[in-house]
Amino acid sequence: MRLFILFALFFLYPINASITERFPSYSYVLSELDIDEGYIYDSDFETFANAHANSLKKFYKNSLKRGSHYLPTFKYLLLDDGMSDLFIYLSMIESGLSPNALSPKKAAGLWQFMPSTARHYSLIINGYIDERYDPISSTQAAMTYLKKLHKDFGKWYLAIMAYNCGEGRVAKAIKLSGSKELSVLIDDDKKYLPKETREYIKKIILLSMIGENVTLGFDSANEEFKATYKDIHELTLPKGTNLRLLSQKLDMKHKAFMTMNPHITNQTTLQSSCSIIIPQDKLANYYLCYETAIAPKTKPLDHLISYVAQENVSLETIAQEYNSSLEAILVTNNFSKLQLTQGEIIAIPVTKKVFRHYTH
Repeated sequence: MRLFILFALFFLYPINASITERFPSYSYVLSELDIDEGYIYDSDFETFANAHANSLKKFYKNSLKRGSHYLPTFKYLLLDDGMSDLFIYLSMIESGLSPNALSPKKAAGLWQFMPSTARHYSLIINGYIDERYDPISSTQAAMTYLKKLHKDFGKWYLAIMAYNCGEGRVAKAIKLSGSKELSVLIDDDKKYLPKETREYIKKIILLSMIGENVTLGFDSANEEFKATYKDIHELTLPKGTNLRLLSQKLDMKHKAFMTMNPHITNQTTLQSSCSIIIPQDKLANYYLCYETAIAPKTKPLDHLISYVAQENVSLETIAQEYNSSLEAILVTNNFSKLQLTQGEIIAIPVTKKVFRHYTH
């Protein structure tokens, strides 16, 4: 009973607190989504928040359990492309951060692409690969789509609603209402937009405030909700790669590897080149097995030169400088690390041409 009471108290917000006191992140969230700050006082939204805050907080926690390992990569991709990292919450609402999510209407993946839209944004769907389930490819496609919608409508909250119900419906709603104001467009009496879309934008706003309360340190009592995740890394495999052998070399169970790469279907040996996702901490394993299990044939790196690190430097930088490969350096030196410290000495495998350049 005591545990149940603690659990309940953990999730319940103080009902006598104002919405701005409960969600001090509101100003940041509304600004990022191009919504007027005064919307926080909208009576319909406040009613919605009171009704759904606790259930969305549980949803947020469960979503992190399923897919928090995707978040560092999502954030990097979004911010690097000049977009707000709050769009993570759009993916969360769409799929609960489950890469295998499939709706009754056949929308699939973390961003719930329909087949026609996916193909329009260059995602591959065939008998072997469905890139709607590829965390990185689908995220890049979603970003392209959202930026196109933002260009069309000029506001991120309009782009979000168009992502849900389509550009035509949002354009029609703006024309009928004579306004782009959020509270006007999602008026429950006027019904300019479908009920699903009216609730969709409210869910994203509220979930963003819940998540950002934690991220920005406003919700210190619930620090455990901060995503504790390991980063992921995208790699491209050549045609013919044996995925079972690769899983073994990565020290991963094949089922776990395939769960992380649900876009690869009906194949053990790749029928074409393909991007994959692996945990960051498996990257060294990947490079160690690359030469024997994965690499296409290239010019042999059958000469060695010594190298003394004059400063802290990455092996990737060294490989580029000497026209070598990171994989070959790791294998030659029996390394599992990707960085050298000042004074360390290694052997660099190089081609005959590079060897002659540095030794003559």
